[in-house]
Amino acid sequence: MNVELLINVTPSETRVALIESGILQEMHVERQAKLGIVGNIYKGKVSRVLPGMQAAFIDIGLEKAAFLHASDIVPHTECVAKVEKEHFQAGNIAELVRQGQDIMVQVVKDPLGTKGARLTTDITLPSRYLVFMPGSAHVGVSQRIESETERDRLKTITAQHVDELGGFIIRTAAEGAGEVELAQDAEFLKRLWRKILERKKSSKACNTLYADLGLAFRIIRDFVGTKIERVRLDSKQTFEELSQFTKEFVPQLTSSLEYYGGDRPIFDIFDVENETQRALDRKVELKSGGYLIIDQTEAMTTIDINTGAFVGHRNLEETIFNTNTEATQAIARQLRLRNLGGIIIIDFIDMKSEEHQRRVLHSLEVALSKDRAKTNISGFSQLGLVEMTRKRTRESLEHILCSECPECHGRGHVKTVETVCFEILREIMRVNRAYEADRFLVYAAASVAESLLGDESHSLAELEVFIGKAVKVQAEPLYAQEQFDVVMM
Repeated sequence: MNVELLINVTPSETRVALIESGILQEMHVERQAKLGIVGNIYKGKVSRVLPGMQAAFIDIGLEKAAFLHASDIVPHTECVAKVEKEHFQAGNIAELVRQGQDIMVQVVKDPLGTKGARLTTDITLPSRYLVFMPGSAHVGVSQRIESETERDRLKTITAQHVDELGGFIIRTAAEGAGEVELAQDAEFLKRLWRKILERKKSSKACNTLYADLGLAFRIIRDFVGTKIERVRLDSKQTFEELSQFTKEFVPQLTSSLEYYGGDRPIFDIFDVENETQRALDRKVELKSGGYLIIDQTEAMTTIDINTGAFVGHRNLEETIFNTNTEATQAIARQLRLRNLGGIIIIDFIDMKSEEHQRRVLHSLEVALSKDRAKTNISGFSQLGLVEMTRKRTRESLEHILCSECPECHGRGHVKTVETVCFEILREIMRVNRAYEADRFLVYAAASVAESLLGDESHSLAELEVFIGKAVKVQAEPLYAQEQFDVVMM
């Protein structure tokens, strides 16, 4: 399979498209304005010690001093080297740090309002499968990996890479990962830690030693071990930075990097812009004429399959089976492309044959096997629905690119013109009972005003006779369909 990454970089946004065999499969977006500093490592200086709060303020070069509590200082930290480890007490800040002292810290909480960043000396470095813990000889395994056999296998492989630099925590994503992938992750993290230690020796206090990787760098890091034929970037600066990064940490990918300086936008090469736009639609057309309807809610995502214009060539059961089978490929792609996570309910077209159900499930499993996010399929329920889960790795494409509709407020529908007309008539009745008025003026959307003066003019006339007062209607071009005002004159 031909795998390629396209990276589009602008000052405010970075986008990465994963292309497999010429088709967009994944879309990653990161916006500069929403970047935090959680995970960044600094060489800071203790600016003030507060024994009463059992905390210290640390200058890390930001506008506000950061906050380090005694409970966030771990025994294997350099700042407690003079304290006997066996007598280490997290509560006594005065014995752990002193004013003017240099200290290496990591941000665990972004600055908020008047408060500075929250720090820890318990530094960790994450990668795709592992989390590196400097100064520790421990190998831990995520509690979400439930199989004892798999936990033991992962622990045995990872333990081979523990040395004087530190130990590891095995992440949930490592379930099923091979020995090569884990080894590459471990070596990447140790190279990164050595580089941080070098920077610490050569830099002054209040400097950044490590900033959490940007999107382009994280993607390259996470694809270590994946056969990528080419990585094309349209930014010369990012290309040079990424070349240096891969030479230091992921040398096997350096030769795949390529600067793209073509006249056409880089995302036009594989029609990425149009494919991204289609990934925001509810309806997904199938080649056969059938289609999917995808609805994303807070609780779950539902996917409904319909035959549409596809009538088949043999019989109805065969038509249904072929549509469902084709849908499995489209579903697997849409889950990756839209990055849909959590509970997913798939309503396949009803199949009478258990053999057809089994083959459709198998087709879905095969299609999902290419997904880097962990998935779990429960099979057909008593109601004929397929229940599955997909691990949430980041925000969905819809949540990143879209916001709630200001007209329907997330309902997905707006009231009909007829409904709004009747609401206006009821509102006039209510106001007339409550207040004294000589006549009424109604401001409404153009479509509603047109209906009140046209199709519903008889209802408006009857109301005027009933209340004995005139009602004037005026169209407001800027009003949404559900918006109106009833003014007493």
